[in-house]
Amino acid sequence: MEHTESNTPETTRRGLWNFIDNIKGDKVIWIIVLLLLIFSVLTIFSSTSTLSDESRVEIMKEHAWIAIIGLGVIVALQGIKKIGWFRIISQLGFAATFALLTILVFDIDLGFMSPVTLNGARRTILAFGLQIHVYEFAKVAMVMYLAWALHAYKHDTFAIANALAQKKGFEFMGKAFWKRAFYIYAPTLITCAMIAAGSNSSAIFTFMILVVVMLMGGVPFKDMLLTGAVVAVMCGAAYGLHKATDGEFMPRIKTLLSRVGADYDTKVLEGLRPGSDEFYNALDKIRQPYGAKVAIHEGQGIIMGKGVGNSTQKYSVTHIYSDYMYSFIIEEYGLLGAIIILILYTSLLARCSMIIRMCENEFAKIAIGGLAFLITGQAYLHMLVNVQIIPMTGQTLPMLSDGAFAFLTFCVAFGIILSISKMARTKMKAIEEVEVPIKDDIQSTLEIIEQIDDDIQ
Repeated sequence: MEHTESNTPETTRRGLWNFIDNIKGDKVIWIIVLLLLIFSVLTIFSSTSTLSDESRVEIMKEHAWIAIIGLGVIVALQGIKKIGWFRIISQLGFAATFALLTILVFDIDLGFMSPVTLNGARRTILAFGLQIHVYEFAKVAMVMYLAWALHAYKHDTFAIANALAQKKGFEFMGKAFWKRAFYIYAPTLITCAMIAAGSNSSAIFTFMILVVVMLMGGVPFKDMLLTGAVVAVMCGAAYGLHKATDGEFMPRIKTLLSRVGADYDTKVLEGLRPGSDEFYNALDKIRQPYGAKVAIHEGQGIIMGKGVGNSTQKYSVTHIYSDYMYSFIIEEYGLLGAIIILILYTSLLARCSMIIRMCENEFAKIAIGGLAFLITGQAYLHMLVNVQIIPMTGQTLPMLSDGAFAFLTFCVAFGIILSISKMARTKMKAIEEVEVPIKDDIQSTLEIIEQIDDDIQ
């Protein structure tokens, strides 16, 4: 009996390759995203069994739905065909960031939206039953906002500043420095200062990421020195007020200082009577980092790790599913799992650097570079904390640590990267298909390229 052409293995393979070839966006980035999604389901399944009375299967189902929603967000965003939409969203993102941070800092209860206090700090907002992790949102939103601001500065399209410069008494707004100060430096400093009210480490990390974004956008280095001096003065003033008020002002400064000078070795328990309050207080301070160290020690000696579900430290390390996810991965998946995760994040940064070379638009270059550096930078920071090279910061592992809102926020970042990569590839492909030889008709070729630019702006 003869097989029809539609049933042959060759036809099936051809159909599969056609499907893969028709996927929009950079395929390497897609592979990284899908592997992180799969890995997240496995790690959440295994590490969060102590979160509630639900079974591991139920917890995995819940996260699987979150992963599906996140994938939908990525697909929806990568379907955007004009980069102008992202410039509009970037401006709205800064407005939303400022509004959310204001609610947190001033403890404003709007009824349908109210801040949540946890461990003496307000970092999240409860809105319609959804927990919004404001700092994670702020990181992505501010990277996109600076991409817009730096692009607008280069093309001098700041409508408000240009309008004010025409009015008497506001002529200084027409100068380049004051435009940078108003649209770039002030929003960055205000945002980081508001974040510092709830988390000094998040404020420091966010500021460092935004400084890198500014440098990508060509901000004058002397301006960066001036901004650094302003930050130093602000930090000094905050510390002075903290000491003068006996810790009532900016109480998170005490937490930062205690982490920087903390000794997580078991020798801190020596001389303390077991069972005493002093013993348990000292034990609580080292429980997380020491437990993470044990997890790494037990996992690194096994190439494949203990296996899925066989971690023992998840029962003694609180928040191992968020702050110490990399330690957990090493314990269950061994050095192989640790290296795979490291390769995924490093590959993301390397691939995005290649995509940037295809981009002609400054906004696209800065957005992709900033988001890639944010994701990989936070991942590296999380890993360095887990192996105890730097003090504890509370920064999660992007796409892998527990947290529905943070997960979806990074899905937005990946969706933007994929969308811009698709636009860049579309432009490159269209230029390659131009049949007018450049040497024969330069003007015609330039007109065609400009039309391609107009199509994706």
